[in-house]
Amino acid sequence: MINRILIRIKVLQIIYAYYQNGSNDLKVAENELLFSLQKSYDLYHYFLLLIIDLTNLQDRKLDSKKHKYLPFEAELNPNMKLVNNRFVKQLAENESLIKYVTERKLSWSNDMDFVKDILDLILTSDIYQVYMESTEDSYEADKEFWRAIFKKVICGNEMVTEYLEDKSIYWNDDIEIVETFALKTIKRFEEAEGAKQPLLPMFKDLEDRSFAIKLFRESLLHGSEYRTQIDKHMKNWETERIANMDLLIMQIALAEIMTFPTIPINVTLNEYIDTAKYYSTPKSGVFINGILDSIVNELKSEKILLKD
Repeated sequence: MINRILIRIKVLQIIYAYYQNGSNDLKVAENELLFSLQKSYDLYHYFLLLIIDLTNLQDRKLDSKKHKYLPFEAELNPNMKLVNNRFVKQLAENESLIKYVTERKLSWSNDMDFVKDILDLILTSDIYQVYMESTEDSYEADKEFWRAIFKKVICGNEMVTEYLEDKSIYWNDDIEIVETFALKTIKRFEEAEGAKQPLLPMFKDLEDRSFAIKLFRESLLHGSEYRTQIDKHMKNWETERIANMDLLIMQIALAEIMTFPTIPINVTLNEYIDTAKYYSTPKSGVFINGILDSIVNELKSEKILLKD
């Protein structure tokens, strides 16, 4: 689930904090990186758990109305389509989800006002109205309802984003990426899989986990070497006006270029140029591209860098 885009962002964040704190404990910083990546995986499970808790809250609301003093006919016999959603029932029984949230002690129980606010958004949406009025009664329709709700009501919702960022500082730059993983998971669910439906693994494979650790270590252990190369190619730039974040992004980019022979240079350059646009100044992308391109050309001419 945790792709290399997210890994690069996490490495940048942890190394930035490492320098800011004046720390020299590489192992502590490495553990912080792994903890941060784990928190991203927590968020993935929180999103899936949210679907279950939203459904359970609606069930409690309908039940409460049934038992109030002098309920209306519609309250005594409510439309239970949302509560009986087959996809949610399957998700609630998912063995992997249950195991993970139990072990990690994940719960929305202390966030019920937030869950209620999300439920209100759902109940007033056109998607909900169409779903409840539709005569189609199938697992696929139930799943498609939640896929549409997640995509159009939850994803990109400013209230949701702000709440999650307040809930954990580790999620500040994860939310949009992890939302896409949750959507992908909903789409992949199959009724026939039952409770054993696979969820996305934390890492696609061991290679991605190794990539995170190795990129982090190489960026720090050889940081001074990369900074020397960067300084050498900044002759035509006013160095005192260069953002520290730009220097750090180039340092990590060079670590990736020099350490991972199977990753094409243009892939690395494009990834870090995009990162600079988000984390640094509007002009950082052009600057970083120019400096890194100059360094790469020199390393190639000296036969130090042999990949394309």
